[in-house]
Amino acid sequence: MGGWGSGQGQNGRKTTSDYRAIDVRRLQRDKLLAPRLSFTWNWTREGKTVASVQVHVRANSISLNYRHKNRTDDWRPMNYSVPIHWTDCALGGQRAWLRCPALGCGRRVALLYIGSAGIFACRHCYQLAYVSQRENCVDRGLRRADKIRVRLGWRPGVLNGEDDKPKGMHWRTYERLHAKHDAFANRALREFMRRLE
Repeated sequence: MGGWGSGQGQNGRKTTSDYRAIDVRRLQRDKLLAPRLSFTWNWTREGKTVASVQVHVRANSISLNYRHKNRTDDWRPMNYSVPIHWTDCALGGQRAWLRCPALGCGRRVALLYIGSAGIFACRHCYQLAYVSQRENCVDRGLRRADKIRVRLGWRPGVLNGEDDKPKGMHWRTYERLHAKHDAFANRALREFMRRLE
């Protein structure tokens, strides 16, 4: 969840993490973009399915079939196509993109989000910010330090202390990561203390 200073504070924009999304990169990685393939895309919370959409793959599009309900209306069926755009990769192969189906948009994107309008659209159409765009310098420093802690096999949280060098990691790599971790953590903690003064 969000840290200190996160949330819907800056100009009222929600973040991409507040919405359910379809990620075409994952569909391609899981080999789910083969024409005539049908499957159910599920979102779960604590092991239970909380939402799902039926996906039918065609040659250059996917068809989404689901029901949507906002706070005031009844359930209504939704069924529409989302175009797929393919681009060549530098080292061979192709990469899939989705074209935003919102009226007048058509942006080429990797993720489509479902919002109160009941359709999957790009983050620009829903005016969503990335979580990292909401971070202040304390949150950013702590997030970067935690990312290094995970790489070093340490428990997240800069106040949790440090462990030993991971087995198999070169000392030079360990020392470089350790120095970066300390710089991020110290900068974040200094800023946090400055704000408390």
